[in-house]
Amino acid sequence: MSPSMKETSLETMEKKGEDINGIMKEEQDKLFDPSEAPPFRINDIRAAIPKHCWVKNPWRSMSYVFRDAIVISALLAAALYFRSWFFWPFYWVAQGTMFWALFVLGHDCGHGSFSDNPILNNVMGHILHSTILVPYHGWRISHRTHHQNHGNVEKDESWVPMSEDLYNSLSSRTKFLRFKIPFPLFAYPVYLWYRSPGKTGSHFNPYSNLFAPQERKHIMTSTTCWIAMVVFLVYLSSVIGPSMTFKLYGVPYLIFVAWLDVVTYLHHHGYEQKLPWYRGKEWSYLRGGLTTIDRDYGIFNGIHHDIGTHVIHHLFPQIPHYHLVEAVNKSSETGDRKILPGAEEIRADSVSLNRESSVEHETRSLREQQRRDSILSEGSQPVFASQIRMSHFI
Repeated sequence: MSPSMKETSLETMEKKGEDINGIMKEEQDKLFDPSEAPPFRINDIRAAIPKHCWVKNPWRSMSYVFRDAIVISALLAAALYFRSWFFWPFYWVAQGTMFWALFVLGHDCGHGSFSDNPILNNVMGHILHSTILVPYHGWRISHRTHHQNHGNVEKDESWVPMSEDLYNSLSSRTKFLRFKIPFPLFAYPVYLWYRSPGKTGSHFNPYSNLFAPQERKHIMTSTTCWIAMVVFLVYLSSVIGPSMTFKLYGVPYLIFVAWLDVVTYLHHHGYEQKLPWYRGKEWSYLRGGLTTIDRDYGIFNGIHHDIGTHVIHHLFPQIPHYHLVEAVNKSSETGDRKILPGAEEIRADSVSLNRESSVEHETRSLREQQRRDSILSEGSQPVFASQIRMSHFI
């Protein structure tokens, strides 16, 4: 459909009050427009969340770790038992998905939503993340920067818009690897070593400008744990062979990386619903947080610990994952104005995915993005993500 035909169709639907992107016209009028100043305060949302949603139960958090560990062990045992090309594809997808689930639990440790005990959070975070080759403290600190500056085009750490000048300065090889499917789906390990264009530093280097001097000992600890995991994998290869190690661990690891890149991309990109980026005085913590997107992953919602309820998580990362759905439902209404869509609405209508699967949306969105050449605005007005090139690193 041509742009003019599409615009005409949308106008016709609006006049009739028909459904657009899964939302009735009357409902769209009530939804918060992220390009405008929020008509409410973050404390209004906080006050609507039940008090028990803020309670962190370490035993409940550990139960999810045990659950995931049991599933991973069972899949590993099944793979060793069958050792069949008929079973390997199922194992790779299932195990890679479980690696992603482990990452989400380690992510909760990094936010302190796993428990109120910092020692427990850091110990479990290192175990969970080192197992899947993520430097726990290095990632935790850069991710904290992302949460503190989400939506700020000048300070955000993740998925920051790329100016045309920066894009033009990239080598042909870098452009190809960053913007051609499927390479952006496996960008995360490279990001850990080199970050994104225009930024310097490494998540493994304690003297990187990512970290404050007092954080260096934490980075040394996490890098040591990461190296220990690499040494273990090398030893495992010497025992069972590189091919079997790659089948048991390497392919699931790549599936996990693809999960991480796709999910993070979907939470910070919108096309039918444009997402603004702010700079200077236009930015605020609340405005930035409201530019993230909730996503419905169907049967995977429970498997990867409801990471799709992303808006409320960005505003209040202290809330444990097992309370996120209730928190977003309770905070979806303040007074007579709708703030956030409830989890049931998101999952019933798949509004934010526009009734496309995550993979279909990801592939189409990345291809569309390759054709966008607009220059990043120099003013202080919001910059819409659909009007600029995006870096496809996390």
